[in-house]
Amino acid sequence: MATTEKKLPPLTGFPRKLVLKEVLTEEAAQQALAEAQKNKQSFIDYAVGKKVVSAKAVAGIASQEFGLPSCDLAAIDIDPETTKLVDHELLKKHQAVPLAKRGSRLFLAISDPLKLSAVDDIKFNTGLTTEPILVEHDKLLAALESIENDTGSGLDDLDDDLEDLDLAEEEQESDASDPAAGADDTPVVKYVNKVLLDAINKGASDIHFEPYEKFTRVRFRVDGMLKEINKPPTSMTPRIIARIKVMSRMDISERRVPQDGRIKLKLSKTRAIDFRVNTCPTLFGEKIVLRILDPSSANLGIDMLGYEPEQKEAYMRALNNPYGMILVTGPTGSGKTVSLYTGLNILNTEERNISTAEDPAEINLPGINQVNVNPKQGLDFSSALKAFLRQDPDIIMVGEIRDLETASIAIKAAQTGHMVMSTLHTNDAPQTLARMINMGVPAFNLATAVNLIIAQRLARRLCSECKEPDDIPREALLEAGFKEDEVDDLKLYKAVGCPSCNEGYKGRVGIYQVMPISEATSKLIMQGANAIELGEQAAKEGINDIRRSGLLKVKQGVTSLAECNRVTMD
Repeated sequence: MATTEKKLPPLTGFPRKLVLKEVLTEEAAQQALAEAQKNKQSFIDYAVGKKVVSAKAVAGIASQEFGLPSCDLAAIDIDPETTKLVDHELLKKHQAVPLAKRGSRLFLAISDPLKLSAVDDIKFNTGLTTEPILVEHDKLLAALESIENDTGSGLDDLDDDLEDLDLAEEEQESDASDPAAGADDTPVVKYVNKVLLDAINKGASDIHFEPYEKFTRVRFRVDGMLKEINKPPTSMTPRIIARIKVMSRMDISERRVPQDGRIKLKLSKTRAIDFRVNTCPTLFGEKIVLRILDPSSANLGIDMLGYEPEQKEAYMRALNNPYGMILVTGPTGSGKTVSLYTGLNILNTEERNISTAEDPAEINLPGINQVNVNPKQGLDFSSALKAFLRQDPDIIMVGEIRDLETASIAIKAAQTGHMVMSTLHTNDAPQTLARMINMGVPAFNLATAVNLIIAQRLARRLCSECKEPDDIPREALLEAGFKEDEVDDLKLYKAVGCPSCNEGYKGRVGIYQVMPISEATSKLIMQGANAIELGEQAAKEGINDIRRSGLLKVKQGVTSLAECNRVTMD
């Protein structure tokens, strides 16, 4: 018996327009329409979601064909007060976003021109004259998600999905003794817990609670960029701040001076996240910043950090030396701690005694003796180092070399059979050597003690789901630093943005200058060479500087040229 082929639906309306405009083939449009009908979705929802057609192309053609105005939703700051004019369930149902209200007119963003019933429904719901504006479908979904998150973080309608979220025992004990954690403040407790959980789920590195005269805002730093998440009611701000201070075991009655604290949040029986908390008095209340310290970041493994093969080999070679110094340099937030702890994790064996002095310890690693320096009590980096040297150490890690005394003790330890690891704040590897000489470290000691210097930055990774080829003129590529023989076959990508990423980027990757101290470099150090001369020697030895390493990541399609310029341009 002959089998009959599945009959595809006939093309009419907007799908047919896309075929006539040669954006889709007829067969692709028919298959997308059939799947959309099968899944009970609109054609645009299915086609854009499955990347059958780009959201930009759909919006452009729809605007022309239906005579509707269009705009770039990403370039508009949506007023939260406007979104409150329409029931959020109605917005979700019709996939629409109120953009602005002008008198009795409400401008409504839609992505599907066939859903004009949504306009009528919202017009009836609000009593306002509703005017549709076409936007790209993926940006509309992102805006809807943002509105839902803002609503979900409100104090009056929090979900009860936080029962498994638990504070460490010591914080729970401190909470019970304070009225800020009482039954009347249950919404505040849930709100703060939800913000912490959302930050972890979004992969944020920092949370900012910022009070101003007429509003308070909460921002997350995700992939190195700050983004506003919501605005809690100003009347609740003092209770929110008090709740965080109680959790951090701070003095809630002291509002005039900065305070430091720490929170441990148990996500499950096997996973806990630490938060380093700092308060700072401002004109309209205390600003609180929480740094999220995920111990699992030390277990990423060296292959996940973004080192090129020869850079990884140089780092591993230096780690296998029984003595000497490894220095990691870069600005705040460039991933220096993770690089050092990745190395310490490799060295963390039963046979080695490892001690660290930090301000404060950010990653808790079992098997390593970690000390928080406390200058007020007389425990600074230099005194901690002196104590370590009397405790039979194999490996010492100093959080930062800030002064000559710390540098001198660290250098002597590296020269007397110990592995020493530390950080400095300089722009690149050659400048690190010049900085230590300027501190007063003798050039001979520096040349004989330092084995390796790593300078690094963190760049945002392009989202693999939505990145698109970028057409950049040859002259611009040469000016950016690419070589003549590279530009002809170069295929670069740019950030686009989709619901699964953060404005076209997802996660971060390290960009490194890994500079072993060769015999020739040692001679230059002892001859008093400056940072420029040391950099020229490194280039002769084939060591990529930060800029060149960044361009290599661009060439590999890992990040964009715009992002490389952002993090590597001085």
